[in-house]
Amino acid sequence: MNLDQNNYYSEDANAKYFSVSQYKDFTKCEAMAMAKISGAYKPEMTRAMLIGSFVDSYFEGTLDQFIKEHPAVFTRKNELRSEFRKANEIIGRIKSDETFTKFMSGEKQRIMTFELFGVPWKMKMDSYLPGICITDLKVVAKFKNLPLWRYDLQGALYQKGVEIVTGEKLPFYLAVATKERVIDIDIFQIPQDTLDVALSEMEITMERFSEIKEGYREPEYCGVCDYCKSIKKAKIRNYNELMEV
Repeated sequence: MNLDQNNYYSEDANAKYFSVSQYKDFTKCEAMAMAKISGAYKPEMTRAMLIGSFVDSYFEGTLDQFIKEHPAVFTRKNELRSEFRKANEIIGRIKSDETFTKFMSGEKQRIMTFELFGVPWKMKMDSYLPGICITDLKVVAKFKNLPLWRYDLQGALYQKGVEIVTGEKLPFYLAVATKERVIDIDIFQIPQDTLDVALSEMEITMERFSEIKEGYREPEYCGVCDYCKSIKKAKIRNYNELMEV
């Protein structure tokens, strides 16, 4: 299967390839991950996700298409909602900074496929500068939230993927803008030892995840994610358990 911008996120592509987002789904809830792969569970994009995608699509050159697919960005008066006016402000702030622009100046949305840990993977890079670096654009509430999203896993996979495909081991950077009242921007390099640890973590867990995806193991249900709550059946519970810490 040859991947392009039109089929990268298709059900067929998600069934054939692992991706870093799919891997992180498995780490959160195996049952949810499998439901997303099969198409049985399609979570809606949150407003926070839409803001990030708005900014991403601008730098991809696909903002018009994004707006057509997400009319909720406008009010009934056909005006941009306040949060998306903030997204425009973020775009302007990014464009005005020379260093930020430099890191985002590479090939946009470069797709690569490769085999790792015995399974096929796909990835799509926000900015790929051959021989120099890989950069991913992030829009977050605050800088301190970055580690919570495990971007070290993304960096590890992207670095390894480029190395497998091209033979080059490139540094991985996050080009980050915040949604704070006064927008903050910086470039964060994820250290190599952090990327190495993340890749080792993926290697340890991938045997189980690949066997689940291939149908050789049953997925476990976390019991607390939105997917698990959406399919649960009511049961009789003790009120006092809600008081437990």
